[in-house]
Amino acid sequence: MTPENAQKTQLALAILRVLIGVIFVAHGYQKFFEYTLPGTTGAFTQMGIPLAGVVAPLVATIELIGGLALIAGLFTRIAAGLLALNMLGALLLVHIKGGFFAPNGIEFPLALIGATVSLALAGAGAFALDDLRIKNRQAVQA
Repeated sequence: MTPENAQKTQLALAILRVLIGVIFVAHGYQKFFEYTLPGTTGAFTQMGIPLAGVVAPLVATIELIGGLALIAGLFTRIAAGLLALNMLGALLLVHIKGGFFAPNGIEFPLALIGATVSLALAGAGAFALDDLRIKNRQAVQA
């Protein structure tokens, strides 16, 4: 890979990370502050999600905190992995019954799984706090 292509790849990962992070923050915020946790738990119960009283707050937290982590580029691989598992659960427990196309099908969660798995594998890209963490750790070890 040429240095120019590597730089473009790092920028593309940063853009993907921030935009996907914004989507997850919006959905986590919605579950906490618009629907409220009791409302989200009720909705999860109606959708047949097992242990809705535990899963609803867990999902809301993963989406809100994980989305913020993606935006900042902090612990990106861990956050992206958790968000991918979150979306896999949504796909299998809720959306698969709705076919492929949005709004009820698997189309949107499938796209988010693709994006988050890509970020979990590739890392944060440019302009990320993970870069600073790694550089600081390398400076301490040197």
